[in-house]
Amino acid sequence: MLIKTYGGAVHGIDAMIITAEVNVSGGNSYSIVGLPDNAVRESYKRIDAAFRNRGLHMPRRGILVNLAPADIRKEGSSYDLGIAAGILAASGQMEAGELHRYVIMGELSLDGGLQPVKGVLPVAIQAKKEGFKGFILPRQNAREAAVVSGLEVYGADNLVEVFRFFNRDETLSDETLKQVKVDTRQEFQRDVNRYEQDFSDVKGQATVKRSLEIAAAGGHNVLLIGPPGAGKTMLAKRLPTILPSLTLREALETTKIHSVAGTLSAKDALLTRRPFRAPHHTISDVALVGGGTRPQPGEISLAHNGVLFLDELPEFRRTVLEVLRQPLEERRIGISRAKYTVNYPASFMLVASMNPCPCGYYNHPSRACDCPPGAVQKYLNRVSGPLLDRIDIHSEVAPVAFSDLAGTPSSEKSESIRERVIRVREPQRKRFEEREGIYCNAQIPAQDMRAICQVDPRGQALLKAAMERLHLSARAYDRILKVARTIADLAGSGHTKPEHIAEAIHFRTLDRQNLGQ
Repeated sequence: MLIKTYGGAVHGIDAMIITAEVNVSGGNSYSIVGLPDNAVRESYKRIDAAFRNRGLHMPRRGILVNLAPADIRKEGSSYDLGIAAGILAASGQMEAGELHRYVIMGELSLDGGLQPVKGVLPVAIQAKKEGFKGFILPRQNAREAAVVSGLEVYGADNLVEVFRFFNRDETLSDETLKQVKVDTRQEFQRDVNRYEQDFSDVKGQATVKRSLEIAAAGGHNVLLIGPPGAGKTMLAKRLPTILPSLTLREALETTKIHSVAGTLSAKDALLTRRPFRAPHHTISDVALVGGGTRPQPGEISLAHNGVLFLDELPEFRRTVLEVLRQPLEERRIGISRAKYTVNYPASFMLVASMNPCPCGYYNHPSRACDCPPGAVQKYLNRVSGPLLDRIDIHSEVAPVAFSDLAGTPSSEKSESIRERVIRVREPQRKRFEEREGIYCNAQIPAQDMRAICQVDPRGQALLKAAMERLHLSARAYDRILKVARTIADLAGSGHTKPEHIAEAIHFRTLDRQNLGQ
C-alpha cells in the first residue's frame, strides 16, 4: 500500500514541502531513496525501536520510502515522525484519511518520544502558503510554529499521541494531542523594550553617548577606541536599548533565522527584542558569515535587525574581518558551494571596540604607554583600511573621571534617548518609503546622495579640508555625508549645515592613518 506524508526542508531561511512516499509491499527489506544523508538513512533504526517500545508493530515486509523531490538532498532527523506515520498508515495500523492535510515533522527517540527540530517557522509559513490544514511536531517547537495564523498546530510528546490523533482514539487523555495557539500581537508586545541594561548606568562619557545616539538614529556602524576599563563594552551592550522596537515584519524575519539556527528556546514564539551578538575573537570565518557542510546562518545573520559587537577588534584574525566587507555593503551574505547556494539576510549594525595599542594606554592622560616604537602602528594595521572605511563613526572613549564615577546623579535613561531616535527614524522612513529594503540614512544609495545630502559651499570647504588632511577615501566621504544627514535630522534641520558636517568629521579623526603617528 502506498501512503504519502509531508514534511519540510529548509533552504537558506525559506522552506519547501517534502513528500515522503511510503510503500509497504512484499519482501523483507527497508530502503530509503531521494538523496538522504546518513541521519535520514538511520531513521529506520530509530523508528523500529520506537515502535517496539510503544507497543506498535513494524511490518516485516518490504518498505520503500521515497523523499520527493528526489533531486534535493535531505538532511537531518526531522523526517522520522513523518516516515513513521507513513509506515503505520501503509501497514493498516493507522487511518490515512487525514494525513494529506497535515505537515508532520519530528525526531524520534528510541522510546518513542519526540525531540525538537530546527527550521520549524519557515516550514510552517510554507505549509500555510500551500494550503495545509495543520502542522504536527514536537511540543518544544509548537509555540514557534503557532505564530503562523490560520494553521492548526499540534504539539506532540511521543509517537502514540500522533497515532491516536489520526485514529480518533482519545481513550487515554494524557496521550492525546492538544492544539497550541499563540496570540501573535500579545506575544509581540510581551518583552518589547525590556532590557536588563540601561544608559542611565553609564557615568560620564557624554561624547560617546552622543556618537551612539547618532549611530542608532541613522543605523550607522561604530568603532569605540579607548583604554582598558573605560567602558567600551558597557556602552556597546546598551546600544540595543536605544534602538527602535522591531516591527512585526522584522520580528518574523529575525525569528526565522534563529529558528533555522536552532537557537530559539521552547518558551519563545517570537523574538521581540533586537538581537545582540558578541562572538569571541577566536571565531572562524565560517562561523561568522555562515555555511558549513550543512549550511547554517552565521553570527552576522543571527545579528540581523540588531547589533553585531566585535570586542577587541584587532585580536580577530585578518581573514575573519575581511569577510565582513561585502555583507556590510550589501546587507546579505551569499554562501556558494559546489552543490548548493544559499542566501542569508545580514542587515546589522556593526559595533566594534579596540585598545589604541597593545598595552592599551597610548595617549592615556595619566599612564604611560609601554609599547616599543612602531608597535602602535603595527597593532592598528591588523584592521584593514577598507574595513575601517565601512565604519561610519570612530569615537574615542576616554577614561572616566573620579568625580563622574563617585557622583550620585544618574545619566539620561535609555527610554528618553530611544524616543529621540524613533522621532528621527520617522522622516527617514518617509524619505525611503518608495525604496524597498532601505530604512535609514546609513543605507542611502549612491545615486541618491546628491539629492538627500545637499551641502552648501561652506560645508564643501570643510569636506575638502578633511579629505586632504585625513587622506580619506571616496567611501569615507560618503560616510561623512550620511552621518551629517543623521545629525541634521536629530537637529530637526531639513538641510545639512556646516556644523553638522563638522561634527561628522569629528567622528573620523581617529582614522588609522593618524592615530598611531
